[in-house]
Amino acid sequence: RRPADTEIDWKAYMQEVEGFANGTLDYTQLKGDTGPLVYPAGFVYIFLGLYHATGRGSDIRLAQYLFAGLYLLNLLLVFRIYCRTNKVPPYVFFFMCCASYRIHSIFVLRLFNDPVAMAILFLAINLFLEERWSWGCLLFSLAVSVKMNILLFAPGLLFLLLQRFGLLGCIPKLCICALLQVVLGLPFLLVNPVGYLARSFDLGRQFQFKWTVNWRFLPEEVFHNRVFHAALLLAHLAGLGLFALHRWHSSKESILTLLKDPAKRKPASPRLTVNNILWQASCVCPLNASARIVFILFSSNFLGVCCSRSLHYQFYVWYFHTLPYLLWCTPTTKLAHMPKVLLLGVIELCWNTYPSTVCSSLSLHICHGLILLQLWYGTAPTAVSHTPPPSRKPTAMSKKAQ
Repeated sequence: RRPADTEIDWKAYMQEVEGFANGTLDYTQLKGDTGPLVYPAGFVYIFLGLYHATGRGSDIRLAQYLFAGLYLLNLLLVFRIYCRTNKVPPYVFFFMCCASYRIHSIFVLRLFNDPVAMAILFLAINLFLEERWSWGCLLFSLAVSVKMNILLFAPGLLFLLLQRFGLLGCIPKLCICALLQVVLGLPFLLVNPVGYLARSFDLGRQFQFKWTVNWRFLPEEVFHNRVFHAALLLAHLAGLGLFALHRWHSSKESILTLLKDPAKRKPASPRLTVNNILWQASCVCPLNASARIVFILFSSNFLGVCCSRSLHYQFYVWYFHTLPYLLWCTPTTKLAHMPKVLLLGVIELCWNTYPSTVCSSLSLHICHGLILLQLWYGTAPTAVSHTPPPSRKPTAMSKKAQ
């Protein structure tokens, strides 16, 4: 039997898009039982389709079947990404598929919009790995239009675009992202542009303390304090800056060379294609091009999650499917596999503790901190000797390289 609270968010979504179905184009007038609509226009169009497919939202069981299909598609897209990186041992996929009650609930029981945004995002990453950057940027922007949490991947994507195309070359890709947002929001922008932008892209929205998963150990007045929010933002920006300078940027040149045309860089940087090795051999964690793209995007998102002002239970899907990669992209000895599996288990336990407690929220931060430490030290450059081994045969190797 379906729990009574399963319908809460679904009914609110249907009420929000019903106004649009009835001709309301003023975004401030689109509301549901849980409050005003606070998602961008892509959410409205997708859930409007679900509204009509499920008899104006009345057939919740059909909606759950549709989300079950979305869940399987999401897993397929994630598996394809992981297969391209060749970093995560196969047994970890069992935990990703079967060991998370919370993820199953978010997808199939609660019918949140977060899984929709993440599925589109993983499709965009697959396109990036196939060198289809324009199509990938289009789908990335579509994911942002469903829910703004996708913007946590944006710093990593900007870095990749600059590295691949330079400043002038990445401008058309950014225009694709911006143009789609304008096109999707145009009906609402023509009626009440300020109302649409204020509601759908409200970065200052306050979160309720009773739902927080990660800051339960703080007093409520600190949780709502603007100084605390500013400190988290500064920590987030500092983390992005450090990773961009010392972990994402593998060249010995200044990071400002990313602004140049790749063909004019001296020495010329290898193109960011899936057939070239971009990570220097002097790194503890050598990554092929696919793994490097994924590392930059996933670590960018993870830094944002760690510094989030609040994490609600449905937000777990923001990074659940990226955790195995973040844990196993660095070198792993046989004895280190079990602690990494244990970290996954503790994180899952924290997210399944309802309501959250001081212990569960502290444990979650400790796990996040451990992952950040192993990402930082596991990808640190090390001094290596440039003397070639005496047993190598240069002529044979050069022929193979040609």
